[in-house]
Amino acid sequence: MADNDSRPHDTLDALRGRLIFRAWRRGFREADLVLGPFADRTVPTMDEDQLRTFDRLLNIDDEYLYAWIIGRSPTPPEHDGPVMASIQNFMREHVAAAVAEGAG
Repeated sequence: MADNDSRPHDTLDALRGRLIFRAWRRGFREADLVLGPFADRTVPTMDEDQLRTFDRLLNIDDEYLYAWIIGRSPTPPEHDGPVMASIQNFMREHVAAAVAEGAG
């Protein structure tokens, strides 16, 4: 008799893999180019709460999420926190590095 309760419904490694995949395949190129590299760099070391927060952010429509990331619109309080701040900081650093390398 198998004990299904002994196995977590969603292992953190599986969640990490799904989040990285989803971050790169948003269907909105600008969001992909920020969220994909951000996920590659940070998701492997995120704790469970941070992973769940990032998962909730990835459920937001691209037009809203990207506007929050670039500061075009204020981030609503329920989504404003350390993970969003990390994404916004990554965006600033990522764009600065790309420009320094000659992009844009």
